[in-house]
Amino acid sequence: MISRFPVPALADLPGDLAERVGVIAARTGFVPNVLLALGHRPAELRAFMDYHDAVMERKEGLSKAEREMIVVVTSAARSCPYCVIAHGAILRVRAHDPHISDLLAVNHRLSPIDHRQRAMLDYALKLSLTPELVGEPDREALHSAGFGEEEIWDISAVVALFALANRMALALDLRPNPEFHDLGRAAPPSQAGG
Repeated sequence: MISRFPVPALADLPGDLAERVGVIAARTGFVPNVLLALGHRPAELRAFMDYHDAVMERKEGLSKAEREMIVVVTSAARSCPYCVIAHGAILRVRAHDPHISDLLAVNHRLSPIDHRQRAMLDYALKLSLTPELVGEPDREALHSAGFGEEEIWDISAVVALFALANRMALALDLRPNPEFHDLGRAAPPSQAGG
């Protein structure tokens, strides 16, 4: 079972969505369950995919790996297995590090990241868990760590998008694809064997 709600087959999605999801499936080798589950309401899937791509595939600002770090850390804090597992896999691939996702999901403050990334994740967690407490000192801490205003927007947008995604994944009882568990786990050749 992928979701507690009815899940359409890829062929049953509207043509534009079936094509778009098909491109992702061709690239990854499987259809991420979230896309099928959200296909229960095609207009919402379309809007989600558009916003996801605008936030997560943006070339300027944060790196794609940094965006995935935010997803993993905030999703772990909100106890969302689908997003931790799926985006942990994407982070392992984008960071070229088979261990980083597990370490970040448990405690980003003890993970092998730099000061800048630690400040980014501290802010992301605060915005995710206690947004009413976010204020100018938090933005000043990000500026001190080297982030500009557009990057602060990026961090905030990733947090906001995945607040929605986490809650929907939990409400749907969404199950991660088995493929995500192994993706990016093999160490690069230079790290293999010790």
